[in-house]
Amino acid sequence: MINSLLAPRTAPFDLPDFAAVTDAEFAPAFETALAEARAEIDAIAANPEPPDFVNTIEALERSGRALSDMLGVFFLFASVDSTPEREALQRAFSPKLAEFSSDVVLNAALFARIDALWQGRAALDLAPEQARLLEVKHRDFVRAGAALAEEGRARLRAINTRLAELGTAFAQNLLADERDWTMSLAEADLDGLPGFVIDAVRAAGAERDGAGPVVTLSRSLIVPFLQFSPRRDLRERAWRAWMARGARGGATDNRAIVAETLALRAERAALLGFDSFAAGKLETEMAKTPQAVRDLLMAVWTPARAQAEADAALLEAMLTADGHPAPLEPWDWRYYAEKRRMAEHDLDEAALKPFLQLDRMIEAAFDCAHRLFGLDFVPLDVTLHHPDARAWEVTRAGRHMAVFIGDYFARPGKRSGAWCTALRAQQKLAGEIRPHVLNVCNFARPAEGRPALLSWDDARTLFHEFGHALHQMLSDVTYESLSGTSVARDFVELPSQLYEHWLEVPQVLERFATHAETGAPMPADMLARLLGAAKFDMGFQTVEFIASALVDLDFHEGPPPADPIQREAEVLQAIGMPRAIGMRHATPHFAHVFSGGGYAAGYYSYMWSEVMDADAFSAFDEAGDPFDPETARALEAHILSAGGTAEPDALYVAFRGRLPGIEALLKGRGLDVAA
Repeated sequence: MINSLLAPRTAPFDLPDFAAVTDAEFAPAFETALAEARAEIDAIAANPEPPDFVNTIEALERSGRALSDMLGVFFLFASVDSTPEREALQRAFSPKLAEFSSDVVLNAALFARIDALWQGRAALDLAPEQARLLEVKHRDFVRAGAALAEEGRARLRAINTRLAELGTAFAQNLLADERDWTMSLAEADLDGLPGFVIDAVRAAGAERDGAGPVVTLSRSLIVPFLQFSPRRDLRERAWRAWMARGARGGATDNRAIVAETLALRAERAALLGFDSFAAGKLETEMAKTPQAVRDLLMAVWTPARAQAEADAALLEAMLTADGHPAPLEPWDWRYYAEKRRMAEHDLDEAALKPFLQLDRMIEAAFDCAHRLFGLDFVPLDVTLHHPDARAWEVTRAGRHMAVFIGDYFARPGKRSGAWCTALRAQQKLAGEIRPHVLNVCNFARPAEGRPALLSWDDARTLFHEFGHALHQMLSDVTYESLSGTSVARDFVELPSQLYEHWLEVPQVLERFATHAETGAPMPADMLARLLGAAKFDMGFQTVEFIASALVDLDFHEGPPPADPIQREAEVLQAIGMPRAIGMRHATPHFAHVFSGGGYAAGYYSYMWSEVMDADAFSAFDEAGDPFDPETARALEAHILSAGGTAEPDALYVAFRGRLPGIEALLKGRGLDVAA
């Protein structure tokens, strides 16, 4: 019987045959595809013909297709519907994939071919995108250790394999802690909660074998609970559980994993000749150096901390007025901030949420994409990886552009957070290949028969991830290695954070923010209050983010700490972290940094990109129209369609004519730079 993961695809648009996939197929498909990928690499390295761009660089681009396709399906299932069997497969696959990656980049014969092309590039007469691809390939091989002596390459192989094992273990431990913890609520514990939170805790309990109402560690559930529950004891219990993920002792504790990961990253950086892991990581980013990152973060930290401290004093006064003893604690902040928002802006989230229906916000994201880039979205009747998921064909002027898949609801076994991935990336080398793009979110599931309602933060998340999806959908390059989001880490968040701005365009909300029961548009005064409160509590939001970014940078800039938790505390003390604010991601559950190396020494990139997104949206303001066609065409041409075909600063200057300063960011966050 043919393995469905390896069989030719016959589903519409070459989608995977999700209905045919079984867990029993993953391991044999992996071994077969891995062996095929190895054979392809060996053939390139052993080619008796002199190296040229086609037989070496393009051949590398064509290799590993079967492996990439089957892993795209496997990792989707493993991340959105984890089971013990799939977790075991992840643990088995992870070191083998790391070994294969090492075997590719440390293959001396293969690197000799690439290096010969690089050294002789002036005579190759390459097109600009080909020249860029050669540059990136050569750079990546050198930075991965291809030029090391054999002893160094051997040690690097071992480090890479162990880091892959540790990253998998970290992610699975975190998922287990998030999946297994619940806080049961009695009926009396629901007093004071708005209806949408009551619906959410009941729905969460119903998902867990029909239990009564429960609070889980899904962000879309625990954050509203912390905002609205008048029970200080329950808020404390929930907040402590949220912060304790990955640090509860026992088999799922991540603290030893973090320490070993940091030590191995530092050793790897030293092997490659870098002063630190951060120095090596940032060399190819826009920031270039750890000091440039620190300068940006501290320039924003100073006014943000001043604002947060002023806000804390107001919230503590509200706490004591309620008869509770000071000081203000982290589990108090969201509750009293919500009360303050209601008092100062007359903005009640319980009244706001019915106007933020999930389906209408999806329509809003689609409509903005149509007005900006001419994209149309037609629902597809196809079988997907989970009943929650839904798909659309994306077209422009009748031309197929992409398949977009959305998987929006939290559920047991689904990795927390929100992300965008491509099951298939855009490229032209193997024909006109258009992408399959997936957005995954963890919004609270509504009660049966009720519409799904979002918080304002949820709606921003939806637009954010859809911005990443547009980066994939509008990609127009030849080579997959340069396609879509294959850009510097501190540039990749520009399209996503920029797209959030369209959620705040009044005409978008006037059309799509309609009441779930009456269908009436959001009242004009509520819309004005919502937009007027856009900068509310920005001190808190900025402080919790920068604290995490500074800890990440510190971990990777100097010698690895023997006790990362102690070092985290020292960093927070040194910067004067307000006591009533916790890090957005404390170390034992900092998945961006420790479930893989993608954001290691790179969590700052959200703020680096925000400097650009604030300035980029100003281009539309300057044009006098948030949907200005000329500006949208320039954005697509120089950013969204270009992928990694040039250095990010060159792409940004081509769009905007200059690089931005931080003024637009500070203004957008309502922070006083003189503070």
